[in-house]
Amino acid sequence: MVWLLFSVSGSRPRLEDFPPRIVEHPSDHIVSKGEPATLNCKAEGRPTPIIEWYKDGERVETDKDDPRSHRMLLPSGSLFFLRIVHGRRSKPDEGIYICVARNYLGESVSRNASLEVAILRDDFRQAPSDVVVAAGEPAVMECIPPRGHPEPTISWKKENVRISDKDERITIRGGKLMISNTRKMDAGMYVCVATNMVGERDSEPAQLVVFERPTFVRRPINQVVLADDVVDFQCEVQGDPMPTARWRKEEGELPRGRYEIRSDNTLRISRVTAEDEGTYTCITENSVGKSEASGSLSVHVFIPVPPQLVTRPRDQIVVQGRTVTFQCETKGNPPPAVFWQKEGSQILLFPSQPPQTIGRFSVSPSGELTIIDVQMGDSGYYMCQAISVAGSILAKALLEVEDATSDRVPPIIRRGPSNQTLAVDSVVQMQCHVTGNPLPSTHWLKDGQRLVGSDPRISILDNGTLQITHLQGTDSGVYVCVATSSTGETTWSGYLEVQEKGSLVHMHPAEPNLVPGPPSKPLVTDVSKNSVTLTWQPHPQSGNTQVSSYIIEAFSQSAGSTWQTVADNVKMEKHTVIGLNPNTVYLFIIRALNSYGLSYPSPISEPVRTQDVSPTRQGVDHRQVQRELGEVVVQLQKPIILTSSTAQVTWTVDRQAQFIQGYRVMYRPKSSVWVVQDVKSPTERNAILVDLKRGTEYEIKIRPYFDEFQGMDSDILLVRTPEEVPSAPPQSVAVVTVGTSNSTNISITWEPPPVEHQNGLIQEYRIWCLGNESRYHINRTVDGTVHSTVIRGLVPGILYRVEVAAATSAGFGVKSQPITIQISKYSSCMPTGDSVSLTEQITDVVKQPAFIAGIGGACWVILMCFSVWIYCRRKKRKELSHYTGE
Repeated sequence: MVWLLFSVSGSRPRLEDFPPRIVEHPSDHIVSKGEPATLNCKAEGRPTPIIEWYKDGERVETDKDDPRSHRMLLPSGSLFFLRIVHGRRSKPDEGIYICVARNYLGESVSRNASLEVAILRDDFRQAPSDVVVAAGEPAVMECIPPRGHPEPTISWKKENVRISDKDERITIRGGKLMISNTRKMDAGMYVCVATNMVGERDSEPAQLVVFERPTFVRRPINQVVLADDVVDFQCEVQGDPMPTARWRKEEGELPRGRYEIRSDNTLRISRVTAEDEGTYTCITENSVGKSEASGSLSVHVFIPVPPQLVTRPRDQIVVQGRTVTFQCETKGNPPPAVFWQKEGSQILLFPSQPPQTIGRFSVSPSGELTIIDVQMGDSGYYMCQAISVAGSILAKALLEVEDATSDRVPPIIRRGPSNQTLAVDSVVQMQCHVTGNPLPSTHWLKDGQRLVGSDPRISILDNGTLQITHLQGTDSGVYVCVATSSTGETTWSGYLEVQEKGSLVHMHPAEPNLVPGPPSKPLVTDVSKNSVTLTWQPHPQSGNTQVSSYIIEAFSQSAGSTWQTVADNVKMEKHTVIGLNPNTVYLFIIRALNSYGLSYPSPISEPVRTQDVSPTRQGVDHRQVQRELGEVVVQLQKPIILTSSTAQVTWTVDRQAQFIQGYRVMYRPKSSVWVVQDVKSPTERNAILVDLKRGTEYEIKIRPYFDEFQGMDSDILLVRTPEEVPSAPPQSVAVVTVGTSNSTNISITWEPPPVEHQNGLIQEYRIWCLGNESRYHINRTVDGTVHSTVIRGLVPGILYRVEVAAATSAGFGVKSQPITIQISKYSSCMPTGDSVSLTEQITDVVKQPAFIAGIGGACWVILMCFSVWIYCRRKKRKELSHYTGE
């Protein structure tokens, strides 16, 4: 061996000489075949050490040994490869390398360094295949790359342009290219690209064909014609492949000899008769879908239809000087003439085109009566009359005009006393700011008894505030501010507690800028017999803290001469006040509340009268309403998904009736409670459903209504909202080691994300076990029904970070918070195998009573540690001898 040349028999080492020490260890390399590479190794020592290299325990031949060798030993000690040699059967350069530095004082061995040859085969294990989908459907192309090292990554190209997954419709995961909601523009040739440090490999191209289901450019519409006329039902369609079209008549046949289907698919019927009435449906289809659209035909044979009211006028209350409008929409055959008249007046008001006012009154072409600058004398009933040769109809509505300076409203306490806790001998002020017309007077009660001026400590300030100086314990109690005027009386109470000095004192009232500002004037959006819906806006400067809730107060002369709280703890800026009396006029005010107190009240709402008990008090027969409403047929169209949480529903009405106020859109997740959304217009035919759960199937139906009467439900249709990635991570993630004390396996458990954040069906879980270098990474994917897994073979001494995420069909969601874990690198040195007998012998010895008495427990611990140290030392020497040949 080389180091035998440095024998020092009969002499001593020089004082300045020292043994070798590795100062730069070789590091792991992955190199492409045929490329140069360098494994670094530097050592210090005196005399300068000689460096040799070993691969897989065998000495490496370099140009020092064979000038023709492609391996060169550099002067620094590094091993340089002119080119990496690697074949299918012979792999002379791939392996585990160490460098050994020696001089006559000893040797030093470097850490292991692996040299691996990067590989990327040519043949894809699975090349993508052609896919045909319909527009709007998801498309999936699968690809398994060629075998390679490092494992190649996958990307995709379309028409030689790299595809980015920043498009929210595109997901690239595990070799799959997934396109949700495909569009026509997605069609084309796709190539799967496998990439590692060797280079790139392109798969054979695969074609994505996107067909379009038939859609209507122009669809048939309902038509009303006279007998012997010609009628055209249009049916212009588009799609890919170009769809075909055909016609059918529901419950009958197309009129023979009198119809033709034109080149643009239009159905033309000549010389129509009463027998031609019915529904005509255009059916269009291609290889990917089918669509239908219908239009009804009504034939008039000059049969007069008496006038009917489509929209009836409603009672209204306005303040003097405002503008008011009454609706009165009619229909009939022939169309009736509409005019208005005030009850008791001989003046008739007719529509004009363009509108021309008669003083302050005007009637629009559609029959609306508008009165501007309303005066007190305008109060009364107004009658809408529709007349034609077929008959006439009349409806009336009441107008009530309020004086803007009306004294009917009782006093309002803008800010009243609040609960306070104060110390003896301090001063208290209890506010009572009031408004009203006429100006109210105020007085105070304590515990139900009126406060009089006999006590000089008590005074009422000019603004109504109650002040008490030199507080005493007997001043504790309930104080009530009473505001009184000819319009009524309003009260507000607060509690005062007087405590000894030194006690915890709660001061009130707070500074004015800490309480919210008054909300805006409430607006009335809906009225029924027993309820009124109000909306308002918060004050733009609502104090330094957010508004926590609102309080709604109401006043009605028929319900008493004071303001009453009708709703509290209201969280939203919209609320329906219930429990009101029918046919009653109400006024409303709103106050905002936060942790510092109540705001000033909002402006008073416009007066509103609740509906009468009878919805048909204008002389319409209840039985007629129910009969006609029961004949209304509503057909729900296929809902359209707008976003993952919103959908649009549309419907048609085959048999219309005059008694329709609106439609109830009812929807629910399957087998749960119906949610109701009212469309309060008989002419509306669509609605937007919001706040839907993602990835959930809903049932939807439509129901017509008129006041408390309800018609037949439409058929129920199903719609599923699209899934999104989970918006919360898996819960209760835990990581523990499993097995024996020197185990390198860990167990990971978790619970699914909260239901409201799953956003669809959990299909799988991904577990990342990430080391401080990528070569230590371990990833795992399990089925969505599995909530635990075991990961084996962690490297001791490496700090790992464990994360878990759930996936729906839309992809992976939020990862869990990282959990770190480290397998002790000393666990592999724990006594095993042949060393067990050693530790067992030591244990048997120290268990002897004499040993315990003579040495003690401390010596036993030291001896055990020494035995483990000996074992590890021997183990390391055996490993070195494997590379040095000792």
